[in-house]
Amino acid sequence: MIEIQPVRKPVQATVKVPGSKSYTNRALLVAALAEGKSHLSGVLFSDDTERMLDSLQKLGLQIEIDRDNCTVQIVGNGGQIPVETADLNIGNAGTVARPLVSYAALGHGTYRFDGAAPMRKSRPMADLLIALRQLGVTVKSEMGNDRFPLMVVANGLTGGSVRLNASKSSQFLTSLLMVAPVTEQGMEIELEGALISQPYIDITLSVMNTFGASVTNHDYRLFTVPGGQTYQAQHYTIEPDASNASYFFALAAITGGCLRIDNLNRNSAQGDVKFVEVLEKMGCRVNYLDNGIEVSGNGTLNGVEVDMNAISDTSLTLTAIAPFATSPTTIRNIEHCRWQETDRITAMVTELRRLGIEVEEFQDGLRIQPATEIQPAEIETYDDHRMAMSFTLVGLKKAGVKIKNPACVNKTFPCYFQVLSQLVEG
Repeated sequence: MIEIQPVRKPVQATVKVPGSKSYTNRALLVAALAEGKSHLSGVLFSDDTERMLDSLQKLGLQIEIDRDNCTVQIVGNGGQIPVETADLNIGNAGTVARPLVSYAALGHGTYRFDGAAPMRKSRPMADLLIALRQLGVTVKSEMGNDRFPLMVVANGLTGGSVRLNASKSSQFLTSLLMVAPVTEQGMEIELEGALISQPYIDITLSVMNTFGASVTNHDYRLFTVPGGQTYQAQHYTIEPDASNASYFFALAAITGGCLRIDNLNRNSAQGDVKFVEVLEKMGCRVNYLDNGIEVSGNGTLNGVEVDMNAISDTSLTLTAIAPFATSPTTIRNIEHCRWQETDRITAMVTELRRLGIEVEEFQDGLRIQPATEIQPAEIETYDDHRMAMSFTLVGLKKAGVKIKNPACVNKTFPCYFQVLSQLVEG
């Protein structure tokens, strides 16, 4: 547990944010599917991406890792899996669990998947497994509940037409899309129900396109992927993580400072880059640079009402700074957050109330009242990196906030507290 020390003056700095988890894990898998050696730079090394690297190595991929220079070289096998058995532990990494299950189906053998408690108990898998079974894949849940542990008994994946419900996780669609080009028949993926977190599909399509795959997107309701394609090895640079950038933009907002993130721009496929538009509505000034984004606060924040379905990871960032606004803030359309690392809506509500903040919970969101006073508290993080990073912002504004299990930030941003410390002490 660490106690966060409040910032006494506006913070002004340029911050280097590690590479995007979403881009890193997609690029690693697509590079594994490609023909030849790919060179990835700007790679994020965190718990989630280490799980992907470890799993790919256990599946027989040749990988050279340089953590000091944030690079990975990976020799792709063109959709072939060299080993017939593997026992994979993916922790609590959804960007590993969902895509790798489909990837394993390309092989010829038996591949076992297990993970941390949330993957076993609460994180959805069933809709992806239903879709894979439509495509002829034998996948078994050891507990009989379509959750981890799972066993994929693979005999190749030929492709075909499939109906998919991606209303609980867009990663289900990402999982099928990434492997579809290397199947013999390709895939026609028709969505049932609503698609959440659409920008993450844009990231998937962007990575696939860069490595040479063709996909026809029919208004995010039907995806047609020709079979027999070959991903081409690439030199590929991963951009900074927009979700993690949100904490520093928010820091500028609550301190009246000015924070800049380089190598990130408004045209990024990462939906969370649009969090700065929420800050703009709250009264901040946003400056879009040729090679970066800069946010300046003016010392006063207005409350907002916002649909955050497409940028739900940053709903936690907004929740943490909302008590410092002059009017209520309402966040809607994020029900899927209840099935992520933890039930994030209930977790946010619980910890805000622990701080003495008045908050109303909805099935799909919450409303936060301005705080006249914030009481000292020990914040539960639920082993959720975004809870830890977001509620740290409260402590940077008000004294007495302690963050339990701060090491959970290792999931996506291992040096988060060191970077913050350098900022506020500089």
